Amino acid sequence: MLHTWVETAGGPLIVVPKSELDHWAGVDHNDGPVETWGDYGRACAAEGYIGLVTVGAQQALVLGDEPAMTTYLTTERLFLRWAAAYSEAELVAAGRRALAGQRDWDDDEDLNWEVREQVILFDSAIPGAELESDERLTIDLEPGLYRVRATYKKDEDNWMILVQLQPTT
Repeated sequence: MLHTWVETAGGPLIVVPKSELDHWAGVDHNDGPVETWGDYGRACAAEGYIGLVTVGAQQALVLGDEPAMTTYLTTERLFLRWAAAYSEAELVAAGRRALAGQRDWDDDEDLNWEVREQVILFDSAIPGAELESDERLTIDLEPGLYRVRATYKKDEDNWMILVQLQPTT
């Protein structure tokens, strides 16, 4: 594969500021309803494709709804989430085409996220302090406020979730 993809065992992925990783506990128990399963439960409570949760002194971005394998396309500032595709190359090309043609975004899948430093994408069930190098993707973002928008797109062979970060300044 040309890109680094992050997988999940079935729950949401999370994008946590690097300095706050040790504050993310993942699943700390699994008794009762999933919403009570510690930080993982908080991530699961996010409705839709995107949400925010507090981690330490900052906010983390939740990539929810589908347990889709995800990568980040730097040039497009795009989290590309693999719902269905025959190949990585086809999906990445389809994601870029879809983004270029995307005019209408769902207003319900739109939020503002402040980024102060490097962020780490990983499975929200894993405690941040226990992440292995092959379980995460480090993303360098310019500090600032980002508009985060998400949508589900599909063409004949590729189904994907697009989560784009747009600087607001």
